Amino acid sequence: MTRPALALATALSLIAFAANSVLCRLALGGHALDAASFTSVRIASGALVLFVLVRSTGRSTGQARPSERSGWRAACALFAYAACFSFGYGSLTTGTGALILFGSVQVTMLVVALGNGERLSAAAWLGFGVAAAGLVVLVFPGLSAPSPVGAVLMVTAGAAWGAYTLLGRGSEAPIADTARNFLLATPLAVLVSAFTLRHAAVTPRGIVLATVSGAITSGLGYTLWYAALRSLSASRAAVLQLLVPLLAALGGVVFVSEVLSWRLALASCMILGGVGLVVTRRG
Repeated sequence: MTRPALALATALSLIAFAANSVLCRLALGGHALDAASFTSVRIASGALVLFVLVRSTGRSTGQARPSERSGWRAACALFAYAACFSFGYGSLTTGTGALILFGSVQVTMLVVALGNGERLSAAAWLGFGVAAAGLVVLVFPGLSAPSPVGAVLMVTAGAAWGAYTLLGRGSEAPIADTARNFLLATPLAVLVSAFTLRHAAVTPRGIVLATVSGAITSGLGYTLWYAALRSLSASRAAVLQLLVPLLAALGGVVFVSEVLSWRLALASCMILGGVGLVVTRRG
């Protein structure tokens, strides 16, 4: 993948992740849909759109031999992330949830990267520290003592997403791999919905939000992420994701008329500067 294509795929996937967080917040925070139903609709709609996209290219999700990038391991990681995030969201503030989630992602991916022999230079470690501190500055007003159950769920969600990202590195067929992952994860999500059916709360608005989240910001966004991961080291992929909460906050300024505060401006400089150090430095 050329550098411009890599930059575009990475940017679009990170924007999709940020949009996905906003859609989830609108659906669950507004009580338009319960957590289990949101997870099921999200994964099933993503599976449907990706299946149609794969078939339209004349391929089949079953043609390529399943690998760790597109088998039960990846599907379980995808399901665990989506389910734990949805259920954990309800018992945590946005700031606390974001800090726990992305902290867990960073720890998971960096530990694996270091274990596999990747090394960061001193400047890159400095960049990671500055970017992480910027995340704290960004979410600080929303921090509160977390619910133990919510914290465990969000840590699990972060670890699962880190695992899903690591499994996707080197994917040679990102659309087919992502489609297979979503297809395999769908029955797991439906099973959870069946067990929690008595607590279901479904509205048309919630269905629309979950469908957009699954079909566009999850299905297509994760496909772009798998494509970009072929050219990203695990450590760079980990730190780049610190941009997601910042993009979500900036989206609130642009689309929801939220105020651009000094805190957001400071956090933007810290995260962007820190990520820039990691991306441009080699160990």
